[in-house]
Amino acid sequence: MRFPVTVFIYICYLILYSTSANGQSSKPVQEKEVSAPNELNEVVIKKQASLIKYAANGTIDVNVANTLLSTSSSVSELLGRVPNIIVAEGQISVLGKGEAIIYLNGILINYERFAAIPVSQILKIEVISNPSSKYDAEGKAVINIITKQNIENGIKGTASQQVTVSKFAGTSTNTLLDFNFTKGKFSFITNYGLQLGKGRELLYTTRTRTNPDEYMRSELTTDWKRQFNNYSNFGFGLQYTFSEKSYISLAYSGNIEDLGGVVESRNGIDTNSGKSSYATAIAKNDVLLNQFINLNYNTITDSKGSSLFIGSQYSNYNGTVKDFIEENSLVDAIKDSRYLKNNVGNTINILAAQADYSKKINESTKLEVGVKWSHAKIISGTDFLIADEGDLNFEFDNQLSSDFKYTEKISAAYLNYGSTLDERFNFSVGARAERTNYDLYTSANGIQKFNKNYTNFFPNLLLNMDFSENLKTHFSYVSRITRPRYQALNPFVIYQDPFTTIEGNPNLLPEKIHAFEIGALFRKIDFKIGYTYKFDPISGAALRGDTPNSYVLRSLNLEKEHTFFTSISKSFTNKWWSSTNTVSMNVSKAIDDFFEYTSGAVKPQIYLYSNNTFTISDWFKIQLLAWYLGNKSYGLRHDDSRSTVTIGIEKNFFKDALKLNFTANDLFHGFRISGDYNVGQTEIYYHRTFTTQYFKLIATYNFGNSKKANYKKTEMEQSEDSRAR
Repeated sequence: MRFPVTVFIYICYLILYSTSANGQSSKPVQEKEVSAPNELNEVVIKKQASLIKYAANGTIDVNVANTLLSTSSSVSELLGRVPNIIVAEGQISVLGKGEAIIYLNGILINYERFAAIPVSQILKIEVISNPSSKYDAEGKAVINIITKQNIENGIKGTASQQVTVSKFAGTSTNTLLDFNFTKGKFSFITNYGLQLGKGRELLYTTRTRTNPDEYMRSELTTDWKRQFNNYSNFGFGLQYTFSEKSYISLAYSGNIEDLGGVVESRNGIDTNSGKSSYATAIAKNDVLLNQFINLNYNTITDSKGSSLFIGSQYSNYNGTVKDFIEENSLVDAIKDSRYLKNNVGNTINILAAQADYSKKINESTKLEVGVKWSHAKIISGTDFLIADEGDLNFEFDNQLSSDFKYTEKISAAYLNYGSTLDERFNFSVGARAERTNYDLYTSANGIQKFNKNYTNFFPNLLLNMDFSENLKTHFSYVSRITRPRYQALNPFVIYQDPFTTIEGNPNLLPEKIHAFEIGALFRKIDFKIGYTYKFDPISGAALRGDTPNSYVLRSLNLEKEHTFFTSISKSFTNKWWSSTNTVSMNVSKAIDDFFEYTSGAVKPQIYLYSNNTFTISDWFKIQLLAWYLGNKSYGLRHDDSRSTVTIGIEKNFFKDALKLNFTANDLFHGFRISGDYNVGQTEIYYHRTFTTQYFKLIATYNFGNSKKANYKKTEMEQSEDSRAR
């Protein structure tokens, strides 16, 4: 526990130090505003900008350009370095709120497109913990990625080569190219990225049934040794500007994930009948192609600044799996082997359209209305063929094989009204209505058909009160929904080992959320306290299967969950040092009586974060990032603590045309997800290790003759895409 205690004392010192330093003046230092052109100190501060900017409504802006965040290999890794954002096991969550949805330049995007965004094009990140009704009701918070603007006339581009070396996984490379061209009213932007090399993930799991009548202990190790044959992303965008008030844009983007390698598992099982061991090797041959097309039109409709946006989007996902599985077992001193082929085809097509109108009634009042319609169709089939040792005559297995079809239509409309009553008080009130209709068919476990219609109403309220220049407060209430991901509904079998499978749950319900927050911004110290109530929260567990020693990993709905959280953050900057520090705490309690969980303790979880940049004259920058997420006990489960310490050094050459960066990430390999829970009379412990400890060298070259920014890529709102995982 010495590391978190030390970090806690250090962060508290920084907050007190920066408060006393800023307290010498009643007016806080402004990073972006320069009061007089001849003040050299202001120029230096602008260059050494703070990582974080806090808004009175609880939103934070996180600067990415020219910080340690910009050295990230992917957007997912970047967000994992942002304060109060937790990235783990495919989920991106805001501490105290829950899973977030991702926007690009104010428009919702899917996870695959999010993963394809070049980090070099990102200017900043907005973390919106209290989203209004104009944002899709999906997700519990909003993370808005703002990209750099393109040039007015001319050419601009970057070429970046990254080499990553990890003792745990091996070596990988990442090549990133982006190019922008603008001439007159026409703008063009394109990008390409290619990742090659190796990745690794290691999972150790124990499952123990202590009842003497059915005693069982399983020790399972699963080792994913991934080979990135072709992990690439690509895209281009065209924009024609009719005038300063209107434009039309067309964008195409996509990504390929061609994954090879092997998944090796070892499972030792001890029961009343004796001991047995199993070894499995899965030769991976998985290919995924995702493609997206956007057509958007935006115009300013009057002299006050009212606007109309009309957009449409088509998304297509095509995935194939052709895995070869070899099983070996030793039971009662008898060796046995068999072989399996797992062939999977999966197609997702999503069509959506929307219109948003913002009416600026006067300088202090705005009315926003909008509608959206989407149609999603998912078709997948998985085939298992099995052959015994010495007989490669594969036979079709009806029990493991299945088909799945899912069709969903969502219609939505929203209204949001915001106004300022006087110089100190402003408010925003709104509501969003969404109607969902879906049909589901599956042949897994017999023919099953589901049809359902439901309508949800999501009100929200935001109040802001400015007591003085140094003290601003807010109160918010938002209601949200989290629909199950499409794969979580599909009950087809994903093979892990002879006794472990991953299967979807067609009975999964949407998760509903009500969240309250009170916050204050005092002299750049941001303070928040809040409460979130969830009913039918979506979770997951390893449940007992049809055979005595088998388990199925499946998503499920708990009964309800309560979360209380509080957070305090402070940023400061001077000529040579920029620092952002956060201390947070949350307490959660999950409740469920259906799945036979064993209830346990409820204990608070501590989160500590510190991000520092030291500018050593004009020579180079040193960047230090450290965060700690403490143990979490929330009634039904316990999560162990994890942490990261990352250091980087950066130097520019040739008038900033060439940038070299060396980063040592997760120096102590503290980012490991582990925990335990007890369900169905089985004690389960898990410990997952990722390729987070590595050394990386980045060389980035900037070229072109640009002078001024002009073009910003726009994507259309598409919450359905975020569930296509």
